[in-house]
Amino acid sequence: MSEIVVRRVDFGWFVRPAEETGTGADRVEPTLGYLIEHPAGRILVDTGMGGHPEVDAHYRPRRVPLGDALATVGATIEDISYVVNCHLHFDHCGGNPQLAGRPVFTQRTELALARTVEWHTLPELIDHAGVRYEELDGAAEILPGVRIVPTPGHTDGHQSVVVTAADGTMIVAGQSHDQATAFTYDVLAHRTGIGASPAWMETLLAFDPRRIVFAHDNAVWTP
Repeated sequence: MSEIVVRRVDFGWFVRPAEETGTGADRVEPTLGYLIEHPAGRILVDTGMGGHPEVDAHYRPRRVPLGDALATVGATIEDISYVVNCHLHFDHCGGNPQLAGRPVFTQRTELALARTVEWHTLPELIDHAGVRYEELDGAAEILPGVRIVPTPGHTDGHQSVVVTAADGTMIVAGQSHDQATAFTYDVLAHRTGIGASPAWMETLLAFDPRRIVFAHDNAVWTP
């Protein structure tokens, strides 16, 4: 297989308020996407944070515009051929309107939530001009070596991206977990049978990943 490379894209940060962190204190979190350089075209996994006065007041985001974020990894908006959103919350699909016309791979369940559940996301990010969804009902290989796997939990339609590259398998797990440490806890629960872990954990680990990356944590999980 020709070389496939995954590069992290920095879309800025936001402040998760104390009532959402479970720690009694605010927490600053990065917003990260991932550019998959593939012989058949560049895939962008997540596109940054959308804007709305109430969202901005609540989360105090500091955004890196889509074009600027891509420039740091040597790409432009015009270079993107495909889009995958791990889910459709505002902080994962904010740049989608700038990528109109590209196929956007999403679980059918997630798109239905975005269109019907109030405050699931910002509607203008979902049904914008030129939008082109490829709705999935489960796992699918979208390009050779790039497979989407449902990982519900954060939302019912959350999905992760499994990338088979020359140096091993990498998984872009989005917001399946807020931090790599939380993923570690669930891996140990799965392996030991002590505690509960997501039903899809066995599916992900069966790919024998060398590393797993996340949307709101710079840390990388390794086995």
